[in-house]
Amino acid sequence: MTQPTDTETIWVTQEAYDRLQQELQHLKGDVRADITAKIAAARDEGDLKENGGYHAAREEQGKTEARIRQLEEMLRRAEVGEKPADDGLVEAGMKVTIRFAGDDDTETFLLGSRELLSMDSAVDLDVYSPTSPLGAAIVGKKVGDTASYDAPNGSTITVDVVAAVPF
Repeated sequence: MTQPTDTETIWVTQEAYDRLQQELQHLKGDVRADITAKIAAARDEGDLKENGGYHAAREEQGKTEARIRQLEEMLRRAEVGEKPADDGLVEAGMKVTIRFAGDDDTETFLLGSRELLSMDSAVDLDVYSPTSPLGAAIVGKKVGDTASYDAPNGSTITVDVVAAVPF
């Protein structure tokens, strides 16, 4: 599974972009204010070394600030697009099924961004970036097409596109 690099565009639907924006605003507003109040209340109790509430609030603050930075970076790199057409053409936002050459087993994954998955937490799919070796090899292919790509270990892998439907 590929993680986006710092300069890679993240493809998202307008719905996903709006959801990420709402989460960011909630974290920057209500959540930050709540944590600040917890820290202030814990400080008023005195000795901070043995104050479990203070340490828990500081840990929560660290996690919240990390998520805020993550969301800001994702939104900065986001490319908002429409759901792809259901035409069997492989592109970002598609649930793709491939078969490795010489193997009967198939693998199904989302071509795009992990943030598309969080809209439906019941979905358990791997996510591949359109710029990953596999993603780049199959983008633009249609169901029934064959593609090859170089794996990180140097071997060439051939896959057949079995299905491609909008996520």
